[in-house]
Amino acid sequence: MEELRILQKTERLHEARWWKAEPGGRVHCYLCPRHCHVHPGQAGFCFIRINQDGKLFSLGYGAPAALQVDPIEKKPLNHFLPGTRVFSMGTAGCNMGCFFCQNWDISKSRSDQVRSQHVPPEDVPLLALKYGCDSIAFTYNEPTIWGEYIIDICKEAKKYGLKTVMVTNGYITYDAFHDIYDYIDAANVDLKAFTENFYGKITLTHLQPVLETLAWLKNETSVWFEITNLMIPTLNDDPAETRKLAEWILTHLGPDVPLHFTAFHPDFKLQDKPRTPSKTLDRARQIALDVGLRYVYEGNIYSDGANTYCPRCEELLVRRSWHDVLENHTKDGACLKCGFAIAGVWNNSAKGNRGPGVASTAKYGHLNL
Repeated sequence: MEELRILQKTERLHEARWWKAEPGGRVHCYLCPRHCHVHPGQAGFCFIRINQDGKLFSLGYGAPAALQVDPIEKKPLNHFLPGTRVFSMGTAGCNMGCFFCQNWDISKSRSDQVRSQHVPPEDVPLLALKYGCDSIAFTYNEPTIWGEYIIDICKEAKKYGLKTVMVTNGYITYDAFHDIYDYIDAANVDLKAFTENFYGKITLTHLQPVLETLAWLKNETSVWFEITNLMIPTLNDDPAETRKLAEWILTHLGPDVPLHFTAFHPDFKLQDKPRTPSKTLDRARQIALDVGLRYVYEGNIYSDGANTYCPRCEELLVRRSWHDVLENHTKDGACLKCGFAIAGVWNNSAKGNRGPGVASTAKYGHLNL
């Protein structure tokens, strides 16, 4: 393997995409539904897209603030190459303002407030291969805001047969959607709630653009995607809302899109809320199953709700503990007992194929490059 060109952080500006010039030196960034109109010398809401001399530049290009090897189940993706490793990376900034952000130390930071490294796109797949990963994930903060970097990484990754994964809030315009997602193999989309009130007050955004992104993924791409709903006590855990969310998924996306209900822990600006009780996740999972969704999971807790069961014969197919795959009883993506085809992108290993000690328990960090 050629020597990796990992340099100390330097001030580099990469001209952005998805913008147009406006009078007075302003620029209109139309990458996400915020449609920021950025004055010279200022940044958009995301912090990392800046106007310099009437042009928009990305400070996130080639400047990851977090690099980590994770289990693919941590994204969470339960139906995409289970048991494999994913090379995970994120930058500073975000285009949402979630009060409950659990990666706030980078997502709420500007590029000069984090310890980033210079990693050019062509080096990312080499790092992934070095650490035995089958895929690369754009995660931790919102990857949409560094879409230019993602596209160039994906082009390099395909040369080595590596898969690419978006872990996203789904807040993107149609102008940029295909530019990015035509290179993506899998995604996990946070559907943070199912009310406009929650999105407006707790994330400082809107619900409808996220629903549109989910529909685009279903109807216009071949991307395998799963959905996560972080359940926050008193804010988005009402059973009626859970039922509406599950019914929308069934109607617009079909029964085979996996849905993950995950437990909240107090963080950032929601220190006053308690942890999500396991019974709340149990109830939500049962509601979604009753609605007709086939694959519904519980996350951030130890639970049988992390397992995959055959929708036809109810056989236990994949047994998990937290993010670890303990057993995998599928073959060529089908139930070994009755032959029912399980939706997803499956490998043929009898068990998860991660080597010992590869996946760090850290939230994210810097690998020794």
